[in-house]
Amino acid sequence: MREIWSAENKIKAERQLWIEVLRHQIPILGIQEKVIEDYERVLSQIDLASIEKRELKSRHDVKARIDEFNSLAGHQSIHLGMTSRDLTENVEAWQVKSSLELVRERCATLLYLLGEKSKQYSKLPIVGRSHNVPAQVTTLGKKFATIAEELLFGFSHLNELIERLPLRGLKGPVGTSQDMKDLIGDVETLESKIAKTFGFSTVSNSQGQIYPRSIDLEVISLLSQISSATSNFATNLRLMSGFELLSEGFSNEQVGSSAMPHKMNARSCERINGLAVVLRGYLSMISEISGNQWNEGDVSDSVVRRVALSDAFFALDGIIETTLTVLSEMVIFEEKIGQEVREHLPFLATSKILMAAVKAGAGRENAHEVLRELSLKALMGRREGKSVDLFALIATDPRIPLDESSLKDLLRDPFEFTGEASSQVERVLNQIERAIEPFPKARSYSPRPIR
Repeated sequence: MREIWSAENKIKAERQLWIEVLRHQIPILGIQEKVIEDYERVLSQIDLASIEKRELKSRHDVKARIDEFNSLAGHQSIHLGMTSRDLTENVEAWQVKSSLELVRERCATLLYLLGEKSKQYSKLPIVGRSHNVPAQVTTLGKKFATIAEELLFGFSHLNELIERLPLRGLKGPVGTSQDMKDLIGDVETLESKIAKTFGFSTVSNSQGQIYPRSIDLEVISLLSQISSATSNFATNLRLMSGFELLSEGFSNEQVGSSAMPHKMNARSCERINGLAVVLRGYLSMISEISGNQWNEGDVSDSVVRRVALSDAFFALDGIIETTLTVLSEMVIFEEKIGQEVREHLPFLATSKILMAAVKAGAGRENAHEVLRELSLKALMGRREGKSVDLFALIATDPRIPLDESSLKDLLRDPFEFTGEASSQVERVLNQIERAIEPFPKARSYSPRPIR
């Protein structure tokens, strides 16, 4: 990601664009082929200090880069019929598309790992919480699958946007392509060649000097959408870590606190959540310049885009790499999970007992009130340090038409309380397989070490 957005890489891409335009213009304008060779020879000779020195004099970034390239090649044959935005808008669109393609590769790996965790723990019962309070039994695999399905939604949008994203083309100062048309006549053919060179399937038909910033808004919105799945994952892991049900991983020499030696913080997940907030900040910045275009274009948006576009991709790249690391290093404490399920099971079973009572002839609302009364009695007793057996309270209450044997049958296997969880996981796994099939490297990519 750093390479895509580096100053050197952007300048090199601009020079490639100039050369491709010139290559098309040569036979029309009668320029010698050697001119192309001279520009290609110095394509990678990028001296940022020299370019900056020129820009300090001209106070124009593109003019400085034109002069630098011309000086190196010994010609003045580039940028013919073009305006600055013919250069920068197309190269920035290419940077965005390249970044989206990289994000897609990494998301495929993320989906693969989420799928593996979903499969591995598809039948492991765990306490499910609503409002962060024990509610019913679910499975740990379903928790992973829920995150995966949210990510799949963004992944589908990502695939579609990559195919639909247009190249601006060579539209000139106000979008009419007048200068290029005067120079070579057929602008459409040239635009098609440029699009093919830079990997675009479509070229915009009608834009002004700049492309609509609502396109940028959709791109950064998509990045935020993808980060929502990873941020939800990190939030849930932090909450479960607090109950000591799992850990994001903690190396032998890792330090959780400079003051408290015992601390084992979920610091990587905190980073994921923090970067998601940073990313939404860039989304806010981009939204401010969307729908605020003066006529055919101005440069008030440039300072925003130079910060927000690259940094939004950096933020998401950091989020994904960190999430991949957590998925690779996390530790599941199955015995602790089972212990919590057993502790809460009589309470978690009340909705199942309610359904059984209704089947046995009880009125739903009457049975609900009885179970509520008994549950609160048991909960309050437990909070006061008393040993109150909810199961015994229900079994001995004549208002619930279930005997002790029927209740024991209901409570025998915690997995029986997970409903459709395992089949839901299976359906998500099938979705993942279809989604990542075009990305064979997804199963082998390993995240880089994080600090």
